[in-house]
Amino acid sequence: MLNGLGAIFFYLFAFVAVASAFMVISARNPVHSVLFLILTFFNAAGLFLLTGAEFLAMILLIVYVGAVMVLFLFVVMMLDVDFAELKSGALQYAPIGALVGLILAAELIVVVGGYSFAPELASTVAQPIPDLAERSNTAALGDVIYTDYLYFFQIAGLILLVAMIGAIVLTLRHKPNVKRQSIAEQVARTPATAIEIKKVETGKGI
Repeated sequence: MLNGLGAIFFYLFAFVAVASAFMVISARNPVHSVLFLILTFFNAAGLFLLTGAEFLAMILLIVYVGAVMVLFLFVVMMLDVDFAELKSGALQYAPIGALVGLILAAELIVVVGGYSFAPELASTVAQPIPDLAERSNTAALGDVIYTDYLYFFQIAGLILLVAMIGAIVLTLRHKPNVKRQSIAEQVARTPATAIEIKKVETGKGI
């Protein structure tokens, strides 16, 4: 239970995280959106530290902020993507997005309302952090991920792989007059087609 200075930092991190998350979807410049997302991850790491999950906080900073989001930033800056054209057809998906938003809002209301009207439910929830004298947070997290939720962990990795392939396919642009590598043609080459011998007369070039 947080109190005093811990509660102040909790509300500070939570407010900045929510505000920066809102700026991610409202910023017109995609580079600014990525920077706001990095700020969101920093504040989420601070919330993890307050709850005693220091391993998750460090992983969030090292993996997501230090690698993934920086990579996203460079990719967004280098790609010549017409974001105005991509956003032009966003209105046709507004009804579906509003439906999904209403469903998520209803779920949040049910969860928050359940705890408000039945405070005794909180006492029935098992503590996620074990006794540090018996098991460290890192070891406990590894036990849960790679035993109880192993298949879900693998499915999450496959979903991320499919999302990465989809992003590459959507943003890949084939420019004319640019030589591209063909793996199939390279593998199908034979010694007869790999080289070409030309007879050059003496004193003349090719």
